[in-house]
Parts: sequence; structure tokens; C-alpha cells
Amino acid sequence: MIQAMVNIYRLGIKELWGIIRDPIMLFLIAYCFTCDIYIAATALSDTLNRATIAIVDEDDSPLSRQISDAFYPPMFAPPVKLYSMDDVDAGMDTDKYTFSLNIPPNFQQDILNNNQPQIQLNIDATRMGQAFVGNGYITQMITDEVNRYIQRHSEPQVLPVNVVVRAAFNPNLTRSWFGSVMEIINMVTTLSIILTGAALMREREHGTIDHLLAMPVSPLQIMLSKIWSMGLVVLFSTWIALIVVVQGWLKVPIAGSIWLFLIGACLHLFVTTSLGIFMATLTRSTSQFAILLILILLPLQLLSGGSTPRESMPEVVQTIMLAAPTTHFVELGQAILYRGAGLETVWKSYAWLTAIGAVFFTFSLFRFRKALVNMGS
Repeated sequence: MIQAMVNIYRLGIKELWGIIRDPIMLFLIAYCFTCDIYIAATALSDTLNRATIAIVDEDDSPLSRQISDAFYPPMFAPPVKLYSMDDVDAGMDTDKYTFSLNIPPNFQQDILNNNQPQIQLNIDATRMGQAFVGNGYITQMITDEVNRYIQRHSEPQVLPVNVVVRAAFNPNLTRSWFGSVMEIINMVTTLSIILTGAALMREREHGTIDHLLAMPVSPLQIMLSKIWSMGLVVLFSTWIALIVVVQGWLKVPIAGSIWLFLIGACLHLFVTTSLGIFMATLTRSTSQFAILLILILLPLQLLSGGSTPRESMPEVVQTIMLAAPTTHFVELGQAILYRGAGLETVWKSYAWLTAIGAVFFTFSLFRFRKALVNMGS
């Protein structure tokens, strides 16, 4: 038993030296857990940022000017004042404006007379990210400005209901708080599969797998050495990313225990590293492994609940994805890091990951032994 532990330790150290001697792999790990997380949190924003808007004000009244002045940075670029809808059509055709607003004549007078006038809002729907969000923003802004104007020129009205909105866990609705943590979760899954799969593919392509077959080590020891070494690299990188990038660069507050999250990451890594070895035994070249990785990784990430809520997915997809480790890792990650949950809340996710890991590890070990027999013969 002691000799087996020594073999697993030494083989794992060999894998770590293999990564240290591979500058491309080191760069990939460093990039994924630093720049990639920062870019995903800040650059891929689903909020308005200096959106271009043109306004045709045919009323030129205090109310219409008040509406025009409501559009200012950082959500909108300074509005462009135009004099005809022909100029608007030409500008939107040449991609100058994402939004255009047409305020009709006698707009203010119709408002005061309760004639319910209409404002035309044109949207360049090819810019889907800003078009969808901007529609709601602009509609709400116009409504607010009209209500303020009416309140100044009429008797105050007391609404029967006063709705108070409080955003829990992210009061300012800052996307970087969400994007950074979700990108870390995605990178843990991606890098753990790549590193373990690449380690086995490298053994096969360099011919060193024959040396391992000649040594007094079992397939279980070889597989465990790759799992603990590659998992340790990803786990250490995750810890650095949480401290340096998330808390340091992006100033994202972590509500719960980082160590509790890292324990869940260990269980998740046990599953994904086993999956990486299993995928490597199914393929014969690095290119085949990369294609298979894309086919498996996309559903794991897109259907895990990190991009869209699981409740919005079809029930059959929700049921199938219970067998995916990313579903439970996203669940425990959001509960711990966002809502400050403790072990009493996330123990079910821990149990799911343990059970899934046992199944994946068993299948991977069976396939790995079979692959070693084929290589030896």
C-alpha cells in the first residue's frame, strides 16, 4: 500500500514537471485564469454602453427637449439631432445609429390634453445585445420623463401601490460580479479535461506509455497520478484567480467561504479529470480529442445553469443534465460565492458530485485498462 502511494506521488510529480517544461501549456493556464476571466467579466457586457441614438424632434417643446436631454453617457452617446426621418433611415442603413426616436408635432400639448400621442422608436435589431436591452431602457426613460412633466403641471396623484425593488446579492446589478465567477467555473471544467487528456495523449505520442507499461505500476496508479497532479494545477490556479483577479482586480465581493468552494471544486475535478482520461482513450490523435472536447464541453457549459436558468429549459433537458457535473458545480458555486451558503445548503451538490465522480472514475479506469492492454499488444 505504501509503495502504491509512492508510485502515485512520483508519477504525479512527473506530470507536473511535464507541464513546467511546456511553455505553451503554462501560457494557456495563465491566460485562462487571468486575462480570460477579466475579459469575460468586463468586455462581454449585456448592458448599454455608449449606444448611438438619433432624435427627430418635430415638437421642439420643453417636454420633448427634456426627453432628449435624458440620454447621456455612459449608457448612451450624446444624441444626434436630425431634422427628418429620411436622415434617420440613411443613418441606420449605414450603421451610424442603433436607435432613432421620432417625437411627433404637438406632442406636449397632446400629453396635457390626455390624447395619448405616440412616439416612434426605431431599433437596429442586428445589434441584438444592445437592441433587446435598449428597448426596455428607452421605453422606461420616456415614461419617467413624461410622468415627471405631468406631475409638475397637474395635481399630484397618490398611487394605490408602492413597489419597492431590492436586488439581493448584487445591489448594483454589476455584470462583472456574475461573469467573473461563472468564467472561473467554466475554466475549471475546460482546463481539467484538457490537461488530463493532453497528458495521456502526450504519453502515447512520445512513446513514454511503453515505459510505464514496463514499470511495476498498475493502471489505477497511473490514472490516479494524472488525476491528482492535473487537478492540483487547476485547483491552485482557481484559488489564485479568486484572490487576485476576482477580489483584487475586479473588486467582486465573495459572500461565502472560498475554502468551501475549493472543496466542491476538488469533487468536480475528480469527475472532469476522469472524463478527460476517458475521452483520451476513445481518440487516437490530438485533433480527434479536440473535436470530441467541443462536442462534450459545449452542452456541459451551456446547459449547466451558468448561462441561463435551468428552470427555463425543457424538463427533459433538466433531467438529463442532473447527470452532468457542471450542473451541480454551478449550483454550489453560485450558492457559496454569491449567497454565502454553508455546508448545510450545498451538501446535496457535494453528494451528487461524489456519486457522479465514482461512476465516471469506474468507467474511465475500465476503459484505461483496456487501452493499455491494446497498447501493450
